Amino acid sequence: MPYPTATPATWFVTGASRGLGLELVRQLLERGENVAATSRSTERLLAGLADVSTENLEPLELDLVDGAAVDSAVARTLERFGSLDVVVNNAGYGYLASVEETSDDDVRQMLDVQVVGAWNVLRAAIPHLRTARSGHIINISSILGLTTLPGWGLYSAGKFALNGMSEALAGEMAEFGVHVSIVEPGYFRTSFLTTGSLVLPAATVDAYPAIREMTRNHFDLQGHQLGDPVKGADAIIGIALAGKGPLNQLLGSDSYQYAQARIAALTADVEDGRALAMTTDHT
Repeated sequence: MPYPTATPATWFVTGASRGLGLELVRQLLERGENVAATSRSTERLLAGLADVSTENLEPLELDLVDGAAVDSAVARTLERFGSLDVVVNNAGYGYLASVEETSDDDVRQMLDVQVVGAWNVLRAAIPHLRTARSGHIINISSILGLTTLPGWGLYSAGKFALNGMSEALAGEMAEFGVHVSIVEPGYFRTSFLTTGSLVLPAATVDAYPAIREMTRNHFDLQGHQLGDPVKGADAIIGIALAGKGPLNQLLGSDSYQYAQARIAALTADVEDGRALAMTTDHT
């Protein structure tokens, strides 16, 4: 079921202090919705919302990897607002390097934020949505959760994992009236391609000049991305209002083009391997 439109709905949004997350929270507050917004810095979150009323905001300074803290944050949301209608897993950051250049800490931190953090939020929220037999889970992935490019292996690993979990979750939630959406944006004109959001390896390997060039090109792209975050946040709200729609919702013409190319390449790959696949059954 879609969330109630006659009364304020309650949204739980992670990664809310910048980018699409911040714009989403801004628009929700302007609509009069109730919003529990998580960030590692509520100071930065509130600074980003200085020009909008925060009367219906519950700012939560939260490390999503801390499962007990996430449980407490969801409980605090329910205590204040009395309901939970839409959960948006948006927390994340970029990482651009070859697989060889990633450290153990890089890998663990990325998967902690992109996968473990989202999992903690879902485990805390799902019992309430399931009991209410309504609600919407929106996991913000990326077009790089459907396809990938050299240099994006670690980031895509986290997003591919989020997509896989989300697809399974959609099947699990269907009988309880809880809808699941995976949102896959392309490049949006946020701070994602800046040093504050795009992490680089501590040490690089000379063997990957193309990745160094890609890194420079991405920083140069900042401010010229095709995606409009205002329209993107509005689209996310529209998905929840509709309470239905495709499991995989692309955002941006670039995202659509990347997806089409991936579908064509995957189809060709599957057909190229068909003959060998058919030889491995018991006869």
